[in-house]
Amino acid sequence: MINLQGVSLQMGGRELLQNADCRIFPGHKVGIIGPNGCGKSSLFKLLLRQLDSDSGQVELPAGWRIAHMAQEVAAGEQSGLDYVLDGDDELRRLQRKLQQAESGGDIGGRELGELHERMAAIDGYSGPARAAQLLDGLGFAHADQQRPVSSFSGGWRIRLNLARALMCPADLMLLDEPTNHLDLDATLWLEQWLQRFPGTLLVISHDRDFLDAVVDGIVSFEHRQLRLYSGNYSAFERARAERLAQQQAQYEKQQAERAHMEDFVRRFRAKATKAKQAQSRLKALDRMVQIAPAHADSPFHFTLPAADKTSDPLIDLREADIGYRGKVVLHRVQLGIQPGRRIGLLGPNGAGKSSLIKTLAGELPLIGGERLCGEHLAIGYFAQHQLEALDGAASPVLHLQRLSPEASEQSLRDFLGGYGFAGDRAFEAVADFSGGEKARLALAILAWQKPNLLLLDEPTNHLDLEMRHALTLALAEFPGAVVLVSHDRHLLANTTDEFLLVADGRAEPYAGDLEDYRQWLLAFRRGEKAEEKSPGDEKPADDKKAQRRAAAALREQLKPLTDKLKRIEQQMARAEKKLAELENQLADESLYSGGQQEEIARLNREQSQQREALDALEMQWLEISEQLEGARGA
Repeated sequence: MINLQGVSLQMGGRELLQNADCRIFPGHKVGIIGPNGCGKSSLFKLLLRQLDSDSGQVELPAGWRIAHMAQEVAAGEQSGLDYVLDGDDELRRLQRKLQQAESGGDIGGRELGELHERMAAIDGYSGPARAAQLLDGLGFAHADQQRPVSSFSGGWRIRLNLARALMCPADLMLLDEPTNHLDLDATLWLEQWLQRFPGTLLVISHDRDFLDAVVDGIVSFEHRQLRLYSGNYSAFERARAERLAQQQAQYEKQQAERAHMEDFVRRFRAKATKAKQAQSRLKALDRMVQIAPAHADSPFHFTLPAADKTSDPLIDLREADIGYRGKVVLHRVQLGIQPGRRIGLLGPNGAGKSSLIKTLAGELPLIGGERLCGEHLAIGYFAQHQLEALDGAASPVLHLQRLSPEASEQSLRDFLGGYGFAGDRAFEAVADFSGGEKARLALAILAWQKPNLLLLDEPTNHLDLEMRHALTLALAEFPGAVVLVSHDRHLLANTTDEFLLVADGRAEPYAGDLEDYRQWLLAFRRGEKAEEKSPGDEKPADDKKAQRRAAAALREQLKPLTDKLKRIEQQMARAEKKLAELENQLADESLYSGGQQEEIARLNREQSQQREALDALEMQWLEISEQLEGARGA
C-alpha cells in the first residue's frame, strides 16, 4: 500500500504539509482535491521520488510500476503514435532487440525465441493497435496519429501525454488534471477506461462528475493535512457538510447559503416547463440545495450582473454556413438567441461547437447566410485564448481600471475579492499567476463589463472545485442569455435549459438529457447514427398500419438476436454485481491487518478473472449489437 507517515513539506517558503498521514490500499481509485497551490502536484512528486519530504516517511511497495502524466512534451518530429508507444518501456526494449536480430545482430535462435515469447506474454504485438485505440478514444483522427508531435497545439500535446501514461503497464497510475484539455466525449471515454483499470489510481481533478464516476475515495488537503474520505466526490461533500455543520462558527453561514439556493430553486420551479431538460435542471438544482452547506467556507462568492438594456433577439443566425477558409463545417444553421435563453452545445470532438461559438462572438466570419445583432447586444466571450491575451505586466486592478478609469480603487478591490484576489494579490503582476488564477481574472473582466449574452467555451479549465461551484451558482442566477460548451456535466446540468446537438454538419435541437446524450455518443462512436424523431413527421393512418405490421415482422425476425442480447445483459449485470462485491471485500481495511495474504491473493485473482469475464461479455454485447443493427439496416 501507499503509506505516508508524519510527512512535512515546504515549497517556496510555504508549508504545504505538516506531519501528515495517509494510507491508500492496492486497487483503490482515489481523487486528490484541494484549492490551487495547496500541494497536490507536489504530493505526486513525492511519490515519484522527484521531491524529498522535510520529515516523515513516504513508502510504496517495492517493484511497483508507476505511470504518470507529464504536463509538458518536447516538440519533436516523432509521430504521435510512436510517442504514445514509448509509454511502454518493456515493449520498446523488446522491439529494439527484435529489430537488431532481424538486421543480422548476434542473437541465437534460443534467445530469439525467448524474445518472441516475452513479446507475446506482454501482448506486445498488439501494441500499435492499442496505442491507436487510445488516441482514437482521446479524439485524434486516424490520419493525425502519424503527424509529428511538433505539429500539435499545446492542448493536443497534453492529450498525447495522457495517452502515453495510459499506454504504460502500471501498478500505480498518477494523473494530474487529465480532463483539463478534453471535450465531453473524450472525458466519457476516459471514465470508462479508468473504470476498467485494474491497478491503483490517484487522480487530481476538479471535475466532480468525473470523480463521481471513477473514484472510490477522496484525499482532501485540509489545513496542511491529508484527510481521507471513503466514497466518491458526492459522498465527500455530504461528509464534509456534516462535519462543518458541527462547527458552530459555520452553522449560520451554512444556513444562509442553503436559504439562498432554496429561494432561487423556488423561483426557477415556478417557471420551469415540463420539458425533459428543464426537469433535469430542476433535479440538479435540488441537489445543489443539499450540497450548499459543504461550500459555506468557499473563498469565492460573486454574481454575474447583466446589462441594463437588452434586445430581442440578441443575435439571429439565418441559413448560416460556418467554417474556415471556405470549408463549411456547419450547414444552414438557424439559431436565434433571445434574452434569458440558456443553451448547452453538445456534440463529438471536431463537430463544430467552438466554431459556432466563435461565429456568435463575431470572431469567425460566415461563409454564407446572415448574422444579425440586436441594438443593445453586449457579448461576454470566454475562450482559452483570453488567458493568453492578459497583460502579464499588469495587475488585476489595472486590468479593470483600463476598462473603467472612473471606478474607485476600493470598488475594484471589492469586486476582485469575490474572485479570490484579496489583499495584495489584486496588485500583483499577472505574469506570475497560475492557469487557474488567470482563468478567474478573465472571468472577472468578462463579468465587470455586464454582458447580456455569455458565450463560454470550456470556462472551467484550470478552475478548482470551489471556483467551479461558485461559477455554477453565479451562472444559474445570471439573468441574461447563455451559450455554453463544457466537458463539466455538473455545470451543464445546473445552468442550461436546452441543448443543441452539433454533429454531421448540423446544429439542431436535442430533446434528451445528458444521460441520453451519453448513450447517443456511445452509439455514434460505434459508427451508428442517432435516430431523432422529428415531431412534425406525421404519417397517414394506412402508412402507420403498414409500418406497425412491418415492425412486428421485423421484431419476430430479429428475436433470436434480441434474446441473446438480453441474456448477455443479464450476465453482465451479475458479473458487475460480483465484481462490486469483490471490490468491497478488498476495500475492507481489516483485511490488511496481517496474516491474510492468501485471502488477499485469492480475492485479487477472483477480481482479475471477473474483470476479464466482464470484458469478454462486453465484446459479445458489441458484436451482437452490430449484428442486430446490420440486420435492421438490411
